[in-house]
Amino acid sequence: MTQLTIYHNPKCSKSREVCTLIDTMGMDIEIVEYLKSPLNEKKIKELLKKLGMKAEEIVRKGEPLYKEKYKDKKLTETEWIKVLVKNPVLIERPIIVKGNKAVIGRPASTIEKLF
Repeated sequence: MTQLTIYHNPKCSKSREVCTLIDTMGMDIEIVEYLKSPLNEKKIKELLKKLGMKAEEIVRKGEPLYKEKYKDKKLTETEWIKVLVKNPVLIERPIIVKGNKAVIGRPASTIEKLF
């Protein structure tokens, strides 16, 4: 079976949709509930490299916390990573990883890019 890791928030409908889709494909899934087990700087950097994205690109800009504290701020990559470590609710979800590649599962069909 193919091993995928999903950085998941069970309260998020898109995240649940991706889990269901992966399950129907018969793949082995490692689920990481990143709000319960927050990611450290090293893990976020690793995910960003696999995504081919900058930290600011995976920030949930619709979140009230973002609007209240970060909307008009110009932060460096390092500063954004520290914000994501401190506030995992700001990390876009779900993130699906297969080997050295990762995608954000919005829409769910983007996981096809991993195959």
